[in-house]
Amino acid sequence: MSDLQIGIVLFPRVTQLDFTGPLQVFSSVPGATVHVIWKRIEPVSSDSVMAITPTISFAECPQLDVICVPGGFGTDEMVNDEEMLAFLRKQAEGAKYITSVCTGSLVLGAAGLLKGYRATTHWSAMEALAPFGAIPTKTRVCTDRNRVTGGGVTAGIDFALTLVAQMVDRKTAEAIQLRLEYNPAPPFNAGSPETAPAEILTLMQERMAPTRQRRMDNYRRAAERLALHA
Repeated sequence: MSDLQIGIVLFPRVTQLDFTGPLQVFSSVPGATVHVIWKRIEPVSSDSVMAITPTISFAECPQLDVICVPGGFGTDEMVNDEEMLAFLRKQAEGAKYITSVCTGSLVLGAAGLLKGYRATTHWSAMEALAPFGAIPTKTRVCTDRNRVTGGGVTAGIDFALTLVAQMVDRKTAEAIQLRLEYNPAPPFNAGSPETAPAEILTLMQERMAPTRQRRMDNYRRAAERLALHA
């Protein structure tokens, strides 16, 4: 597929691997143009020491074939950011694929783009999907018609390869996987709540607890606003 327009949005406190995993995959698609998008052309801070400079602004962005929203702590604000939500709604009107990684699905939900669709997100935020009208689905990559959502953080690479296979072909996706030597063999079996040792799961839940209530309050406000405008 030539002249494929792929856009990944940025926002402050984006999780950089949510963003850079798919970016690396999409940048390897023959004939694709990949846009890094934010409100303005200025460095955007991630959740690490890395800052990312967008390549195009919301106002200048062309109609995309693929719109992708990564996740991160910044989604707490983005679910109630009308400029972001309006941009996503506008792009969704003409996009072939509407996609996300991690808690980026909650931003899609807040824009009203997941009503009646199966979707996934980071394991810690699964309960936030249903209030947006989505059907929570615990899987690494979830495809429902033209909505393709990835689970937490590292699932972004799986998501992007899956999407490339759908919109181009499997051969292209496998060639990109080989180029990236994406052949995961994690040293520990602790990558999900179902497989992690109980004490590790408890540790992570305790670490997340201080910010969890604020995050859920933001998601609830976004869901209430969406319901008012339905």
